[in-house]
Amino acid sequence: MNPRLANRRPIANLSGLDEATLMGLIDHSLLRPEMTRQEVEAGIAVAVEWQTATVCCRPADLPMVVSRLRRTPVRACTVIGFPHGTNAASIKKREAMAAVDAGAVELDVVLNFSALRSGDFGIVRDELSDLVYAVAPVPVKVILETGYLTPEQVEAGCRIALEARAAFVKNGTGFSPRGAEPEEIALMRRVVGDTVGVKAAGGIRTLDRMLAMLAAGACRVGATATAAIGAEWRARGAEALEVFASAEVEP
Repeated sequence: MNPRLANRRPIANLSGLDEATLMGLIDHSLLRPEMTRQEVEAGIAVAVEWQTATVCCRPADLPMVVSRLRRTPVRACTVIGFPHGTNAASIKKREAMAAVDAGAVELDVVLNFSALRSGDFGIVRDELSDLVYAVAPVPVKVILETGYLTPEQVEAGCRIALEARAAFVKNGTGFSPRGAEPEEIALMRRVVGDTVGVKAAGGIRTLDRMLAMLAAGACRVGATATAAIGAEWRARGAEALEVFASAEVEP
């Protein structure tokens, strides 16, 4: 396992970040449904250039992504039950197993948030536990889709993910009504503790926004603006850390 992928703890000291560490916390997202093959290939090149943790791709693109990432430190991740989470449990499980067979080293799985909102926690728990067991030891990141949930439902979803032995909890797909919010990321971190990862996704397009998520407890972010974040780091990284630490920047 790539050691960058294994980290699930919050970043203890933002002042110690350097470019390699920062970019190694990004899953470069290539999930927009209208993307062409050429756009996906260009996105892979961005991830390799900036040495991100993974490329998080659409399932149909996974074989190409795995092939392109060979002999690079970047790894392939894909999504399961995306973006609605309401596929039949058996289909989600088969999709997850097929993705692992195709070379995915991490899976971002959309929890059945409709069932969660309905209070059908047993259905959610059984589906997720079965899937996690089926693909072990491949890490599963559970997407809660918090834009549709109350804080109490977010907490319940995190606890179910813990019971199912998921590796990460993640706020959303990036296709819900809103993106990641620091307060919500902090809530998720409080519930799961320091042994399960927290991934923030949606609306993370600037260095300051990414730093806000890390300060709140995220240890991975999903981003499409990887190159812009990296370029901003090179232009003002040390300054950004100092300003952010002194709370002079509103993320």
